[in-house]
Amino acid sequence: MKKIQSLVIIVSLAIAASLTLQSANAEETFRHFVSFQFKEDTTEHQYMEIIGEFMELKNKIDTIVDIEWGTSENIEPLNDGFTHSFLVTFRNKEGLEVYLPHPEHKKFVELIKPRLEKVFVFDYTPRD
Repeated sequence: MKKIQSLVIIVSLAIAASLTLQSANAEETFRHFVSFQFKEDTTEHQYMEIIGEFMELKNKIDTIVDIEWGTSENIEPLNDGFTHSFLVTFRNKEGLEVYLPHPEHKKFVELIKPRLEKVFVFDYTPRD
């Protein structure tokens, strides 16, 4: 009976250690924040095309979990001319590493590059 109890304890400890290790190695969500300042001659049609193409990247690059976007609604004049921002969420940092050189992302960059005055990028792992 003691052998069975000892075996149960050993197996339980092994399972607990395994679960703890798996939890420590769990993939962390990773975020890619991008803000654009467009050239003054950018038209409404060009804005809409750029937004549409950016949002479509979620359907073209499987490491993207979610994309959201918005335009500046700053009450304080601190947005430094940046008018449109996008937040791209990945399962982990490796997702961004797949995204950046992906042909669909490169195609998007070529579309937007002639319209950009400035771009700001900030990548991070969200914390509570």
